[in-house]
Amino acid sequence: MLRTVRPVRVSLSVLALSIAAAVSTTAHTQGPPGHEMPPTTVEAAKPRVESVSETLAAVGTLRADEAVTIRPELAGRIEAVLFDEGQKINKGAPLFRLDASLVQADVAEAEANSANSSRELKRAQELSERKLIAPADVDTKRAQAKVDDAKLASSRTRLGKTEIRAPFTGTAGLRRVSPGEYVNIGDALVDFVARDTLKLDFSLPEVYLGRFQAGQKITISVDAQGARRFDGEVYAIAPQVDLATRSVTLRARVPNVDGLLFPGQFAKVSLEIGSRDNALLVPEQALWPQGDKQQVYVIRDGKAELIEVKTGLRKPGFVEIVSGISAGDEVISAGQMKIGPGAKVQTAPPAAAQPAAAQPAH
Repeated sequence: MLRTVRPVRVSLSVLALSIAAAVSTTAHTQGPPGHEMPPTTVEAAKPRVESVSETLAAVGTLRADEAVTIRPELAGRIEAVLFDEGQKINKGAPLFRLDASLVQADVAEAEANSANSSRELKRAQELSERKLIAPADVDTKRAQAKVDDAKLASSRTRLGKTEIRAPFTGTAGLRRVSPGEYVNIGDALVDFVARDTLKLDFSLPEVYLGRFQAGQKITISVDAQGARRFDGEVYAIAPQVDLATRSVTLRARVPNVDGLLFPGQFAKVSLEIGSRDNALLVPEQALWPQGDKQQVYVIRDGKAELIEVKTGLRKPGFVEIVSGISAGDEVISAGQMKIGPGAKVQTAPPAAAQPAAAQPAH
């Protein structure tokens, strides 16, 4: 009988240990008797509702709105320079004056010839009326009067070109000649540019060609101005694609009232090609990717629920959620590592509501 009783005692001991272990595990999982595990504390907030813009980045070069090199149309000696280098000058203001003495003499001679021809024509007409000369003689005098009038107009035009004027309102560059210097037709005298508004040329891939249009807004920055941004607007699009780069060139205008931008500068460009109002934005850290899926945790009935979402545009630190959640959902942005689908959660109080740290006494 002893041989049959001994195994039963051993089996009862093993069973007792198993029950004790199960009770211990249950107590650890459920907490104190009669209580469940407390909810896990997470950070959560409702999505921000804002407008978002779709932008493309490019680089470009600033150009003067208008730029010319001032050159004389007559040869002659420079009598006076009538501006200061770097000076802003209105349209039509004189820049240079050439020695006009020879041209003035030509004008005086042309005026005398024109007056004499007019007198001879008048006399011929009077004689023709009295039948003293042939009509052909009157025609000859009339033709000569027209030739002399044309010569007078030409000489006056040449006289006007001895004073070289600004073709538009702009800024004078560094002059290349001095008073008293003899210049020939076409010699470079000074560069002249309009800078109140600048043009900006930049290129983008042809794949976006259908989304470009005049009136689109741009924002630019240049290294010389640090973080400052300047606004502009596209006003022209090249009519053909560059075969070498497979890109299309856009041209924009950028106001330069402060004069901080200069033609020739390299600029970083951001072009807005689309925007959406009332977009839902969540913090980037709220995304919980799994494979090729994007998901977020939302709090519903006090529990974490893992929802698949579709993302859209981005802002610094935030990402647009196109579908999957609504504006009223509480989205968990921190603490996802401590939970799983269906876990009970509670939100941490906002940082602003937490008591401030004590300051050291002075």
